[in-house]
Amino acid sequence: MSKLPVSRVVNVGVILTPAGAQSQSLSDLLILGTSGVIDPVERIRAYSDIASIAADFGTMSEEYLAALLWFQQTPQPTQLQIGRWINASIAGGLRCAPLTPAQQLLSNFTAISDGAFAIQLDGGAVVQVSGIDLSGATNLNGVAALIDAALAGGSVVWNATLDRFEFNSDTLGAGSSVSFLSAPAAGTDLSLLLAGRSTSSGAYRFDGQVAETAVEAAARFDDQFGQQWYALTVPSGDEDDQLELAAFIEATVNKHILGVTTQDTGVLVSVNTTDIASQLQALGFSRTMLQYSSSSPYAVVSALARILTTNYGGNNTTITLKFKQEPGIVAESLAVSQANVLRDKSANVFVNYANDTAILQEGVMVNGEFVDTITGMDWLAVTLQCDLYNVLYTSTTKIPQTDAGQQLLNTTCEAVCAQGVVNGLLAPGIWNAGGFGLLKQGDYLAKGYYIYSPSFNVQAPADRAARRSMPIQIAAKLAGAIHDINVTVNVNQ
Repeated sequence: MSKLPVSRVVNVGVILTPAGAQSQSLSDLLILGTSGVIDPVERIRAYSDIASIAADFGTMSEEYLAALLWFQQTPQPTQLQIGRWINASIAGGLRCAPLTPAQQLLSNFTAISDGAFAIQLDGGAVVQVSGIDLSGATNLNGVAALIDAALAGGSVVWNATLDRFEFNSDTLGAGSSVSFLSAPAAGTDLSLLLAGRSTSSGAYRFDGQVAETAVEAAARFDDQFGQQWYALTVPSGDEDDQLELAAFIEATVNKHILGVTTQDTGVLVSVNTTDIASQLQALGFSRTMLQYSSSSPYAVVSALARILTTNYGGNNTTITLKFKQEPGIVAESLAVSQANVLRDKSANVFVNYANDTAILQEGVMVNGEFVDTITGMDWLAVTLQCDLYNVLYTSTTKIPQTDAGQQLLNTTCEAVCAQGVVNGLLAPGIWNAGGFGLLKQGDYLAKGYYIYSPSFNVQAPADRAARRSMPIQIAAKLAGAIHDINVTVNVNQ
């Protein structure tokens, strides 16, 4: 007996609000290294522990040695990005698909005594590689070695970390290439067994490339992965590279900072103006941090790890870099005059004090602005941008061009600024700049911030037609940090 559906009377539809967009990461460091572990297609890898980096790069690589300082810091960062700077011409290659444990069984390979496949190297004719006897192989490295011996003009290795066979051309540069594997004219087909066909899920190839400059690499990583990292360091970059990188980082739309370590003792000499500290300071960049260290070419990584672990979502969590520790870095023993020179050149240093302590000082960018001010302002800007975007993106209805609609935007800004007070970035104080709205210079900001936007009643017709909001102006008072103390003791006898 049929019955009518209830939806004829009560029809209910469920609309799932889209999840908000994520803001740019402000806690990740990108180390641009020169090791050939990461190919130009993959280009970047994320790591959460030092053991994985050691397994991939070894314990003598620049990537590992820099990452060691990152993960030695307290509190320990949770993630690190490592990218590939192609600082020399590289060969084209083929990365076969990862093999499952069943596909890796040695018996799959030792049963073959007449293995073969077809391949093209460097854009030449298809070559038949045949007569490969795998019956004597004792492991997959041995399998790769036997294939390698039969392949003229290229090389083959087994990557045990990524469970795949990797082919490379013997030539370098733009004309270097390796094709996918294909079935041979005769012999037992190895192309499927190696998972090197174009149809093998996860297999890919890349052409050789000529060397790129450090700033070209940085530009590529900002363009393709700019939301995944905040700070950058390029250990192998020379002084000219670092100067070009500093200029680029200063100009990017994505928020970034650059960390540079120098071991040039010329930075300790006041009359020397050709050292990198003097050059960077003269350029006045606000997004480059320089540290002098006689013992480590990666010292700035420790400082970056400390500031990038700031939890802006917590209570009283913001910090200043001065007075902080650098685990793994040997503190410098400097004369007062040398420490003063570094301070005057806006260069940071981890240094010994006479009371048997060692601290990082001064915690500044090369223009003298405090690092925590720049990183804190970046958090404020990125969070405001993301939260305002999500007001528009997640709304199930439109935000009207009315004062009520504008208040939704202002309330969002209010929440971000309030968190800035909670985490210690902002604080109540006297406003010492020009005013706007009801705010005048000399007024006391009781909240630590003031938000103003005019009424839609005064909006220009062109702006209304373009569906713009009213402009939002925010006055934010930094909490600052105490770095020096002066005490006067008056004694009466």
